[in-house]
Amino acid sequence: QVQLVESGGGLVQPGGSLTLSCASSGNIFGFNVRGWYRQAPGKQRELVATVSTGGSTTYAESVKGRFTISRDNAKNTVYLQMNSLKPEDTAVYYCLLRFPTIDRDYWGQGTQVTVSS
Repeated sequence: QVQLVESGGGLVQPGGSLTLSCASSGNIFGFNVRGWYRQAPGKQRELVATVSTGGSTTYAESVKGRFTISRDNAKNTVYLQMNSLKPEDTAVYYCLLRFPTIDRDYWGQGTQVTVSS
């Protein structure tokens, strides 16, 4: 059974920084994609960033240049470094582990990020 545990959310002022972490455990083998999604109140869950086993990354246009996704395969952990945070970045951030070859997704429980003065 795969489990994902997020950490690092909290309250930060506009212009500040936060780093989210998502540690995974369980049966994790083969090609996979790690990612972060977010969901603001009243809005649909949206992609923030993804990184594949080989290191290829994708970013939402709204976070390009401000957020950096990375992964440590030895630790089965993915990170999201968030800089120059804006109030519109406020949301619950969810960690994703995707196995594209078997069409299976695993989600974390979510961590709240609030950007406010």
